[in-house]
Amino acid sequence: MNISTRQRDIIDILRRDSFVSIDKLAEHFDVTPQTVRRDVNMLSDANLVRRRHGGVEYAGEPGMNLSYDSRQVTNIAAKHAISLHVASLIPDGASILIGIGSTLELVALNLVDHRHLTVITNNMNAAMALGNNTSNRIVIPGGTLRLPDRDVISPEAELMFNKYKVDYGLFGVGGIEPDGTLTDFDHREVSLRQAIAANCRRSILVADQSKFGRPAPAKGGHLTDPDLIVVDGVPGGVFDPLFDRQDVRARLQIAKSESYE
Repeated sequence: MNISTRQRDIIDILRRDSFVSIDKLAEHFDVTPQTVRRDVNMLSDANLVRRRHGGVEYAGEPGMNLSYDSRQVTNIAAKHAISLHVASLIPDGASILIGIGSTLELVALNLVDHRHLTVITNNMNAAMALGNNTSNRIVIPGGTLRLPDRDVISPEAELMFNKYKVDYGLFGVGGIEPDGTLTDFDHREVSLRQAIAANCRRSILVADQSKFGRPAPAKGGHLTDPDLIVVDGVPGGVFDPLFDRQDVRARLQIAKSESYE
């Protein structure tokens, strides 16, 4: 499902406020209630929100990320474009740290034909995908599997990342603030992301446009920290000053949709 900017904004409002009436959303976006209902119906069909009498509520917990299953089907075209672009940057025989998230699962799926990779990851979806190629070496941490995300967020995972120095480090974020601050939904996710960036020769941040302006409570790092930023497009408005910066533009690579068509 590819959601519009307004639909992303509806999700963000509900994540903050839990329940909002249809009329209030229509007033906020200066559209008709019928337009809002169409948006809500699409989001409800994707299990991103729940319809209630007179309004709509967030399908998850306020201030928390969407469920992993919901993220797997949200902005899928953009995530495919990003994942194909990133996979094209990785040569056979490379060593890679791979973080958590649905986009990085897609990167792993697009790396499955690469040979002789050494992959260190706390993302079990990525590990299982790359494990289908028996030439690869897959290293995973101990700890408790977080469900339904199917990842390991543990001190053991951070210790594992800190034991390696690899060619590439791939990670995502929960959100990106207009000043470039990187955010996540759990402080442990921030620590693991930073461990990946610190233990690779080339760090790559993946982020579809829904991450820009998306609120997430745990902060750490800046958009200028990774060596490369792979996105499906550049947001405007309040993000213009950030993307006018030379140190941001120099890191930016835009994954075009034709790369997967």
